[in-house]
Amino acid sequence: MVTITAADDTHGLGLRERKKARTREALIEAALRLYSEQGFASTTTEEIATAADVSQRTLFRYFPCKEEVLLALQDEIEETFRTKLAARPESDPPFDALVNAFADTWRELDDHALVAHRTLIRLCNDSPQLLAAYLRRSSEHQERAVVLLARRHGLDPGTDLRPRLTLAAFSAAMHTGIRSWCHAPETATADDLYARVLACLKGIVPALTEDWHAAPPQGSPPRPQRGHGR
Repeated sequence: MVTITAADDTHGLGLRERKKARTREALIEAALRLYSEQGFASTTTEEIATAADVSQRTLFRYFPCKEEVLLALQDEIEETFRTKLAARPESDPPFDALVNAFADTWRELDDHALVAHRTLIRLCNDSPQLLAAYLRRSSEHQERAVVLLARRHGLDPGTDLRPRLTLAAFSAAMHTGIRSWCHAPETATADDLYARVLACLKGIVPALTEDWHAAPPQGSPPRPQRGHGR
């Protein structure tokens, strides 16, 4: 399953809801496999539906186009991140709240979800169409996070640029760390992803203000415990 947390299990749902959740997961997994094997552009929605053992009409009830099947992975992680950000204590300074929300989200990720997201990023590199959709969706998620961050501090993001600037810096560091991990050898682990992203987040201010000829800081902070892959 590619849902990101154990909390996303279908436990407690009715029979119909459980069936819908299983169908959705089957479609996402089929799309990931087919896109990886034959490329995004060469894969049709009909092939995805067949691989998931549903009709094409059923696929379109869940996802309006083949890009949306994969963007569901991005949506789940981003929505979890915003939930964690909203739950951070008010005592967290703005950037610290974002970093801590990332760590809180990390604790909920399982290995399968991380591998799926890595596949998504790599597919984006090979498909301008998918990359455009991914970047557009990323911009939408970032805007929602800007509004949330501004609301936490009683600010209007339309007149106060600080929430937007802070989110832009945070997002740039996140994407840099994630892309570094995605281009690393296959032996790079999920823990390595956490270390790379956190190093980028912690390295923003030094990168902007310190001498680049100085040696970079060594080591990385301890990693929080994560959910286990299923």
